[in-house]
Parts: sequence; C-alpha cells; structure tokens
Amino acid sequence: MVRLCAVLVICMFTSLISVQAEAVEHWNAGFHRLTFLDPLDLQPMHAIAFYPSTDEKKISLVDGYQIEAGEDADIAMGRFPLLMLSHGNTGTPLALHDLATSLARKGFVVVAVIHPGDNYLDHSRLGSLSNLYGRPLQISEAISAALIDPMLSPYVDAQQVGVIGYSAGGETALILAGAQPDLKRLRKYCMERPQDKDACKTQGELVADRDDLRAEADPRVGALMLMAPLTLMFGRQALADVNVPVLMYSGDGDQLLALDKNAEALARKLPHAPEFRLLPGAGHFVFLAPCTDEQQATQAILCTDAAGVDRVDIHRNLTADAVRFFNETIGQPSRAGMQTAHQE
Repeated sequence: MVRLCAVLVICMFTSLISVQAEAVEHWNAGFHRLTFLDPLDLQPMHAIAFYPSTDEKKISLVDGYQIEAGEDADIAMGRFPLLMLSHGNTGTPLALHDLATSLARKGFVVVAVIHPGDNYLDHSRLGSLSNLYGRPLQISEAISAALIDPMLSPYVDAQQVGVIGYSAGGETALILAGAQPDLKRLRKYCMERPQDKDACKTQGELVADRDDLRAEADPRVGALMLMAPLTLMFGRQALADVNVPVLMYSGDGDQLLALDKNAEALARKLPHAPEFRLLPGAGHFVFLAPCTDEQQATQAILCTDAAGVDRVDIHRNLTADAVRFFNETIGQPSRAGMQTAHQE
C-alpha cells in the first residue's frame, strides 16, 4: 500500500511537471504599453512590454510592424524574469519584435524601450553626451516603471533582470553593468579610421550638451545579451567592473561596425570571457526581425542578407540560446509562487 501511494505521488508530480511544461509550450504573447518620465528632462517616454499570455494567438499592427502579440491580453500566472531591450542608434525596438515575442512565449517579460532623442522619429540627442549617458538611465527608469506597473508588477521579479542590447544598445547595456566609456578611445579611433562614416560623423567628438551626467551602473542587472555591439569606447580598464555573464553575437560580414574594434575586442577585454557566437557571412542587420515582402521592397538595405545567410534560422537559434542563457544566469520562470531565481 505504501509503495502504491508512493507510485501515485510520483505519477501526480510527473503529470504536474508535464502540464506545466505543456503550458509553457503553449503560451502566446501579449503586449502592454508603458509611459513614464525620461530621467533627462522629465518628459514622457514610452516602452512596450511583451509578456506570456494565456489568450489565443493574435497578430497586431504596431507602427507598421506585424507583431505576434495581442494588446493587454491576459497575462499567464507566474513570476517571470524581466529583460530590458535597448535598440540601436536612430532605431526602434519593434525592429526586434520577433525576439521579444519569442522570449515572451518562453516565459519572459521583455520591456522594449524607445529611447527619446535617439530613435527613428527623433535624432535630437544623437552624437551627444546626453545620449551616451542618458540611454542607460532611461533603461533603469524603465526597470523601475515595470516593477511598479499595476498590470506587470505582480508577475516580474526585481531579482531576475537582464538586458538585451543591439548595436548602440550594446554600449548602453555594458554601462548598466559597470562599464565606463573612455571618450579618448573614440577620438583615437576616428583619427585612425576617418572613413567610418557611422561612428565618426563628428570626428569622434561627442556634443557636450550635459556636464552633469556620468556613467551609472544598475545593480539590478544580472546578465547581458549583446548583438553586434558598439563598444569602441571600452578598453580593458573601462570594462574592469563588468562582472555579469555576457552572451554575445556578431556577424563577420558586418559592414557598419568594425568587428576587430567592437565585438572581437570586447570578447578579449571583458574580465570574464563571454559566450561569443560569430555568425559566418552575417551583416549588421541580420539581428532585425525577418522582413515581410512589403518591408523587403521598401527597406532592402535592412532586409537583404548575404548569400547563404538564413535570417529565419539564425533567429530560431538565437532565441533558443537566449532562453538557455537567461535561464542559467538570472533564473527561470516560477509558477504557483515557486522561486527559481539563479543562486550564486
């Protein structure tokens, strides 16, 4: 009888695990708009939070992007790791929507921040100190906003926070983890490579529009995922305080950011070796979501990859790697109050 009871308990436990795993596999994604104050000027700024949802699958059109998520859909029960997403210069986080929604379906809340003064509609802070130092402050403010948002706060954990940074968003992520930009490195780089029209539009001199800002780390950040990161201003000493785990992707066909001065140099100089994936033939824009036919026709530069580069397959592997990495470093989703945060 005792043995029979034990078998029944094991079967029930196994069934519970199976049901939970099935639930994870069948989550869909929802999205929720956040508005909070830009710490630089106290004007409203915006972010979009993607999260696991128990509602049926929906396709939403948001700023011209077809997003696999329903607005303010029912959120799944549980506590989920919080990932912040920082886009590139003059970009939009919606260009990375497939990564955000894929992670949401796997049990993450992904807050995609629209950086004021440095997005596809507003370039007013581009190339300035306020942008360099302000972007990380904006991500920190977005973390705080998510943690007190009436809809999201019951489902996220301040002990499980990671940052995903693409291009200039990689620079932002590193500052949040303790990196200190060295402005002299940018000037030196632009003297050596003045032909770099993207990094050296102002000959390596940032507009000194704010003298009251500095690099501020956020101790809540526990791990970084970087994609084609801009890291020209970080030498070994500037990176000495970056002690969180790092997963990094870059393409060896990147024509926008010099690989040897950015991703490859960063991989050598971080105090703890990152997980570094170098994608053969891939360019800078391979990390943007696979394009629709309409986007392919109107945004060919952003949508066209080199021969042999399969963006869809890259994104499938990228998402799986991100799920594995963040589960191992900041913790897995927890259900029914079970805490599964990563323990050192």
